[in-house]
Amino acid sequence: MGFRSARADIRARYVDADAVILGPSVIGEDSFVDAVVVGYPVRAKILGRFKSLDEVSEGAKIGQNAILRRGSVIYERALIGSGVELGHNVLIREDTIIGDGVRIGTGSIIEKEVRIGRNAWIQSMVYIPNGTVIEDDVFIGPNAVITNDKYPPSKRLDPVVIRKGAVIGANATLVAGIEIGEGAVVAAGAVVTRDVPPGAVVAGVPAREISKLGEYVEKRREYESRPPRALRRLS
Repeated sequence: MGFRSARADIRARYVDADAVILGPSVIGEDSFVDAVVVGYPVRAKILGRFKSLDEVSEGAKIGQNAILRRGSVIYERALIGSGVELGHNVLIREDTIIGDGVRIGTGSIIEKEVRIGRNAWIQSMVYIPNGTVIEDDVFIGPNAVITNDKYPPSKRLDPVVIRKGAVIGANATLVAGIEIGEGAVVAAGAVVTRDVPPGAVVAGVPAREISKLGEYVEKRREYESRPPRALRRLS
């Protein structure tokens, strides 16, 4: 059974009956809201005394034309832009800011105080820890893992920064404190332990530079011009 706070400002075109919308949350025009939780309170509040979650929630803000699919949980103080699309069971923690047009795949986890720029595409089962910065137009493949603690569990967190237009392949691991330069490419399965220069293509464990962006783009263009192997087998 769902719940809609009397303090919420809900302008969505559809809100599922099982959706839970807490506190002074704002959901923009023409948004689609399935059975999700919006405005979930932070840990300190649920450890304290309260009569209802709605009472203590500061709410979250969702822009226009958002798609929030079933099972997702958005914590209070999250700011999510217009045209953002979530898969199923996405977790977005408090004080995270997500720009317009971002797509986040099923089962991805975005911890607190993360910054994600416009039109980033984060595929399924990606883990993004506290403080990570992801700029505009970044692509992150499925099951990629970003870390923020080089010697866990330590008292110092050192977030990763991913610059504009970078590509992170499936199952890649980015070690705490590194920066992925603008337009750089990290191959699938790579373990990146040091900064990647702008426009570099890196692969391996640990990752090493293997080519430049221009060569990668040319290979992608040639690859896109051929039909998938499965279709070639059927012809």
